[in-house]
Amino acid sequence: MIVDERTYTLYPGKVPEFYKLYQAEGLEVQTRHLGNLIGFFQTEFGELNQIVHLWGYDSLEERQRRRAALFQDKQWLSYLDKARQYFIKMENRLLIPAPFSPIK
Repeated sequence: MIVDERTYTLYPGKVPEFYKLYQAEGLEVQTRHLGNLIGFFQTEFGELNQIVHLWGYDSLEERQRRRAALFQDKQWLSYLDKARQYFIKMENRLLIPAPFSPIK
């Protein structure tokens, strides 16, 4: 398994508004295409106004295929048009579990 870690920095005070939009218009379509949502988090200490979400895939090829399908979905593209206003910075890392990790 690989884990796609996505960290988005939002404008101060905008996390609750973003969550409302994401739950109403983004979560279902993204989960339908990407599949394995491991977790969705908000920072409490350190750099604030960040959300971190983790998505699991069996391979890089699966990730590429699923993300390509997501970006062909008109519902997702419509959501993105609304969501972009909240983002200052978007970061992405791919994580490979250690042999002893509970996530394999």
